[in-house]
Formats: sequence, C-alpha cells, structure tokens
Amino acid sequence: MSNREADGAGSERPPEDGMPEALGEESRRLTREQLYTMAATASINFSSMICYSILGPFFPSEAEKKGASNTFVGLIFGCFALVNFLTSLILGNYLTHIGAKFMFVSGMFVSGCVTILFGMLDKVPSGPMFIGLCFLVRAMDAVGFAAAMTASFSILAKAFPNNIATVLGSLEIFTGLGLVLGPPLGGFLYQSFGYEVPFITLGCVVLVLVPVNMCILPKYDSIPSKDSFWKLILLPKVLLLCLTIFSLSACLGFLDPTMSLFILKKFKLPAGYVGLVFLGLALSYSLSSPLLGLISDKRPNLRKWLLVSGGLMTALCFFMLGPAPVLHIESQLWMFVLVLVLIGFSLGMSAIPVFPEILHCAYENGFEEGLSLLGLVSGLFNAMWSLGAFAGPTLGGFLNEKLGFEWASAIQGGWALLTGLATGVFYITEATRRSSSLHNPSGNNEERTHLMGSDT
Repeated sequence: MSNREADGAGSERPPEDGMPEALGEESRRLTREQLYTMAATASINFSSMICYSILGPFFPSEAEKKGASNTFVGLIFGCFALVNFLTSLILGNYLTHIGAKFMFVSGMFVSGCVTILFGMLDKVPSGPMFIGLCFLVRAMDAVGFAAAMTASFSILAKAFPNNIATVLGSLEIFTGLGLVLGPPLGGFLYQSFGYEVPFITLGCVVLVLVPVNMCILPKYDSIPSKDSFWKLILLPKVLLLCLTIFSLSACLGFLDPTMSLFILKKFKLPAGYVGLVFLGLALSYSLSSPLLGLISDKRPNLRKWLLVSGGLMTALCFFMLGPAPVLHIESQLWMFVLVLVLIGFSLGMSAIPVFPEILHCAYENGFEEGLSLLGLVSGLFNAMWSLGAFAGPTLGGFLNEKLGFEWASAIQGGWALLTGLATGVFYITEATRRSSSLHNPSGNNEERTHLMGSDT
C-alpha cells in the first residue's frame, strides 16, 4: 500500500451509526506498514511496563537505606503518574507540530536513558540529595513514557482506523507481560547482581529498540487542526468516559500499595508467592483484551453495554475482594484469586472500548479527522489514566490505614459503581432522545399531509 493510500485509510471517518465499513479482501490483510506499526507499539508497551514495574520488589527498601521515609517513597512512585498526566495533555495537543514518529522514538530514547540513570542513584549521597534526584529522574521517565504512549495510540488509530479496539486489545498482551515479568525479573537481577544491573540491563534494551523503531515505524504526516482539549473534554459523553477511565485506573492503582500487605497478613503466604497472586489479574486482563477488542470492533453497538456492565462488575468484584464486612463472609485464598481474575476481565470490558468510543463521539460532533484529533484523544486517555493511577494508590493507602483493606476495597469499588450507573443512565437517555427524534419527523410529515388533504 502506498503512503498516500495509507494516509487516506487512516483519515476515514467511521460511519454515523458507528458500524465499521465493509472491508475488501485486500484490506483484510495486514500491510507491511501495519505490521511494523504493531511491532513498534508492542515493543514500547512491553518495555515501558517492565521498566515501570521493576521498581516494586527492591526500590522501597533501597530508598529507606538512603534516608527516604515511606511517605517520600510513595511520593516518588506517585510523581510518575502526576507528571504523566500533565505531559500527556500537552504532548497530545502538539502531536502534529512535533510529529508522531519523532515523539514516539524520542520518548523511548528518554525512557531508556533515564532507566539507566535510575540505576546510578545508589552512588548518590543519602538524604535530600538522593530524594531530590529520585523525583527528578522519575519525572523525566514520566515525560518519556507519556511521549511514547501518546504517539503510539495515535499511530495505531491512524494505521488501523476500522479495527482500533481489536489492535489495542491484542497489544495489551504485551502490556500485561511487562507488568507480570517486571517484578520477578527485577528481583532476580537485584539479588544476583545488585542494584545497578536491573536498570542498566533494561535501559540498554530500550535504547537498542530506538534505532530499530526509527527504521521500521512509518511516518504519518498531518495538518494541525483548530480543535482543542477543552472543546473535546466538555462534550458530555467524553466527560463521562473520562470519569470511567479515571475510576478504572484508580481501582487498579489501589491494589499496588494495599493488596500485598493484605495477602501477607491474611493468608500468611511467603513473600515470594505474592507475585503469583498478582498473576490472576494480569493474565485475565491480557488474555481477554483481544477478544473484547474484537467484539468492540465487530459490534460497535455493544460498546456502551460493555462499558456499563464492566463498571458494575468491577464494583461488585471490589465489594467481594475483602469481602466487605457487611457481607459477613470469611475471606479465603481461592475466592480472593477468583475475584482478581474477574477484576482483570471486568477492567478489560470497560477499558478496551473507551478509546474508539471517544473517537466516535468526536466525529459525531464535527471534529476534523486526522492525526491531530488522534493526538488529542490519545493525550486525553493517557492523562485520565495517569490521574487515576495517582489518586488510586494515594487514597487507597489512606483508606487502608484508617479502615482496613476490607472497607477500603469496598469504598474503592464505589467509584466504578458510580461511573457504571452514570454511564448506563446517559446511554439510556441518549437512546430515548434519538428514538423520539426519529419518530417526530415522520409524525410531522403525516400531520402536514393530513392538513393539506383537508384543505383540498
């Protein structure tokens, strides 16, 4: 496929009813550019997640040796999401000015360099110097991550305009693999070779991928549009979908500082087995995402109900995770793992359809097609996810300390319950309004015909 044809395919607007257009035999086959795009995006999904999750097993203890309190360790983790939130909004707005490919590659380069720098922090003197450099390096890593992920979402949507949910869902397998392999790989390298080796190894791997992606990633050009984040986010449906993204990310982030402590205390498991419990959530999300993406693309009319049912199912699962004390059910390990598996599936039900649903809403409201809009949507999605990733652990840690894990998880599920109910009410209202608008014109025509007949 020529560049002109690829650009034309990427700028196609979905039909008004949300159904994908009929595809010919040729368009069903992936082009070389599409395969290269998927390979590049899979590399950033896997490498960024494995670099993000590698800190968990050993960094908190190393930071304590350097004089950082638990509060500062939590803030070092949290500042990543906060900087990511701010950076995603800015980079998404200026994607067409910077260039999607350049933003993608430079984001990977920054992330690789900063990961290596993080491995050098054990040489820094203890106290404020160490803490300050941790914040600086972590913030730089967030900038690189935001650039690469914002660009990758936009490039994927440009390369796969008719099945973006399927592709995003399929690539979530690599995100899940990164999250699953990061902690055990980091722990192994740390125990075997010390603090520096895990960061230097992974940082070098990311840097090796930079020239590879420079060669294989297609370049997509686009003309900047006059549309803005404010115009997009002030759309009622988009605002509600942003709240959905925030609640899902907050629910997932809630588990980071709370779940391992609960497992160790409640089930008396050895520390090495805690990571295996996490596998239930990560694997169910990764394996179900391709199927949910395929359903979202093949049956766009089901997206809204995937969002609603996913939110309600997530709320129920968090209510059962403890379980909530009002249920008077004794927590058991098999039930805990089963609920985590269901949480992974329910998060996928809500998370996968959100991106194409925001895109469709933007098209319905007259936004210009092209890479500029894709940058806005990508930046908005990453920003809301990062905001939830900051709020979830922060609020979760506070609630866990004050009320205990059982009540804290039930309260956290309230976010998903509110968004699920609000989304359901919105879609029902929207369907009712559209149904009445379809019936009114025919009624007016019949009345006009009747009046004309009586005049004659």
